Amino acid sequence: MSAEIPASREVPKKENRFKVWRQTRPFWAGLFTMIGGVPIAYLPYGDMRLGNVTLAMQTTAGAGALIIGVLLITLGLTMWFQPIVRVFAGVATIVLALVSIPVSNFGGLVIGYLFAVIGGGMSAAWAPAPPAEETDEAEADAEHDGQPEASDEAAPALDPETAAMVAAVFPEQREGAQPLTDTTIDAKGGRNSAG
Repeated sequence: MSAEIPASREVPKKENRFKVWRQTRPFWAGLFTMIGGVPIAYLPYGDMRLGNVTLAMQTTAGAGALIIGVLLITLGLTMWFQPIVRVFAGVATIVLALVSIPVSNFGGLVIGYLFAVIGGGMSAAWAPAPPAEETDEAEADAEHDGQPEASDEAAPALDPETAAMVAAVFPEQREGAQPLTDTTIDAKGGRNSAG
């Protein structure tokens, strides 16, 4: 393969497969959502030991907290493996995070709540990148915007070496471009007033 021929984008290299997979879906949103679901599900059932003292954080709504935590983990996996439903999963994540505040020890001691809200917001805001063909066409269109199309009759075709020499000697001139000073002078003779 020479330097002039670009590599194919359809078949990623073996070490880049995870990177390509990660970039085609709301990966970080799903990860934050799953991280948020763990403390929400665990804390109502867990206990902490400080020396000989056991602090039980169990609540009467432990089943509700477990359901919310498991649903958040499921929504995080949904964001990873079904990115087409990312907006629904993001909104559902935010709603479940809000419900976890009264149900699950202030949303898993606020840690789970924050992770879930951030993950849901990221999922709802994520958009897939445009395909490579559209990106290349958009860049080509952006290069030609504002420049009149040159007809084949008006300019003879130049070989690449001659075109490079002409471009180096004569910089690009825009038709109808006014000097910078004409556009920057305002009605007060160029003086700006601050109020």
